[in-house]
Amino acid sequence: MPDMPESLPKRALTWRRSSRSVAKGNCVEAARLPDASLAVRDSKDVSLRPLRVSSPAWERFLAALGEGGVS
Repeated sequence: MPDMPESLPKRALTWRRSSRSVAKGNCVEAARLPDASLAVRDSKDVSLRPLRVSSPAWERFLAALGEGGVS
């Protein structure tokens, strides 16, 4: 999957954080991109370049989390 498009300003995205995130900021934020993929970033340092993930890969990751398959 290609990198984040340079033409898409990070601030133009709507970032979402898990409702289960802790106050210490140990979480990630995700934003939907125009091509239906997702941008994922570390909430502790939002200045870093986000990771771009396909929707199917993100869904598999979330399913694995729910099943306890990711530690």
